[in-house]
Amino acid sequence: MNDPRWASIDAFAETNRDNILRDISRLCAVPSVEGKPEPGAPFGPGPRDALAKALEIAAELGLDTHNADNYIGWAETGPIAGGQKFLATITHTDVVPEGNGWDADPYTVRLRDGWLLGRGVADDKGPSILCLYALKYLKDSGAALRYPVRALLGANEETGMLDVDYYAEHFEMPAFCFTPDAEFPVCNGEKGGFNGEIVSPVLTGGAIVDFAGGVAHNAVPDRAYCVVRAAADAFHPGEGVTLEDNGDGTVTLRGWGKSGHAAMPEGTVNAIGLLVGCLLDSGICSPAETAYLNVLQKLHAASDGSALGIAADDGLFDPLTIIGGTIELRDGALRQSFDCRYPTNTDADRLTAAMTAAMTAVCGSAAHLEEVSSRVPFYIPADSPAIQTLIRTYNEVTGEDKQPFTMGGGTYARHFPFAVSFGPEHTDLPLPDFAGPMHGANEGASFDKLIEALKIYILALLRLQELEL
Repeated sequence: MNDPRWASIDAFAETNRDNILRDISRLCAVPSVEGKPEPGAPFGPGPRDALAKALEIAAELGLDTHNADNYIGWAETGPIAGGQKFLATITHTDVVPEGNGWDADPYTVRLRDGWLLGRGVADDKGPSILCLYALKYLKDSGAALRYPVRALLGANEETGMLDVDYYAEHFEMPAFCFTPDAEFPVCNGEKGGFNGEIVSPVLTGGAIVDFAGGVAHNAVPDRAYCVVRAAADAFHPGEGVTLEDNGDGTVTLRGWGKSGHAAMPEGTVNAIGLLVGCLLDSGICSPAETAYLNVLQKLHAASDGSALGIAADDGLFDPLTIIGGTIELRDGALRQSFDCRYPTNTDADRLTAAMTAAMTAVCGSAAHLEEVSSRVPFYIPADSPAIQTLIRTYNEVTGEDKQPFTMGGGTYARHFPFAVSFGPEHTDLPLPDFAGPMHGANEGASFDKLIEALKIYILALLRLQELEL
């Protein structure tokens, strides 16, 4: 690295390793799953408290802070005048539910063999702390900033991104923004999103007494259970399914899968899908239940959507993905949520029509879609000077020769006029056996790679100062 600023950046990051670990641990210790809105807490007390903790840490680092009604907050290198162009980073302090399968308390960060373990260390509390320390360097070093820098801290990324909608409505947008909430090197495009629920009619007189599983629509569930009226010998549970005889004419089936992010389902095992297959193989369900389960079997049969007739590949993005995230029996009806990430050669209307046609062909009127929502894909050309600055910085720091990429994950970037996602994950870095992915149990992040990411972010923010934005 021949940039004259590198020695100072490297020394700062290495000197602050212990402080960064301390502050990541402090932020991750605040459970911040979305809760019931209450006065002063639009996304529930957990996200409010985590945002407050992040701003407290920022103030301790000597940064100016602002809390926008607990929807979103930020730290900045100094006051930004109205109409002044500025740069921004944006991360989030809310998390998905902890789920099952953890080896220890999800909210107590552990350091094992160089890996941080805890809910949010990767997504996105660890990166939030990195951004605050990047701003601390910019301010403490006395660097001349053509564009002030604001580190935005969201509180509703995992469930609705209403935080950034609130920001866009009330505050000025940055000239350029990056979000450390994905993978390196630089993601300059994101698939569209298509979400909703596959709902059954009210089911009466059938075998299913209860059915539940999953913790979030955007995570592959690793556990699910179903209580059914049947004799234990009616079932032949396959791999990943266990059976308990309740002694009252019912049995409980439990599915044991492998969790992961909805945007990256390869290698996961959906626990709900395991139970659907077991129930259909048993033949004990009513005709209405069987018809509905046949639709769910199509959903779970292939994460590329081919079984539902919605597979799509545009050659620009990776192919379409779809997973079933949660299931519940509510008011007598079964409700299976789904999370679909789609490329540019399809859209929500076509997906709705194709899924409806596939359901009708399988079960007539035994299933329908509800709570459907969508977001369109976005793409920024890779030859943009700002994107080229980020990719050049990444390659010089790491010694790699990577190019920008597109992905299925959805980040804050799509909510800004000029933004991309920028690390800190490394898809080519294998997880150790004791660590899990984003949204999974034992969520892990390499501490050395987080420190390296901090150095990349500082140098990139300095180099962005040299551009005409």
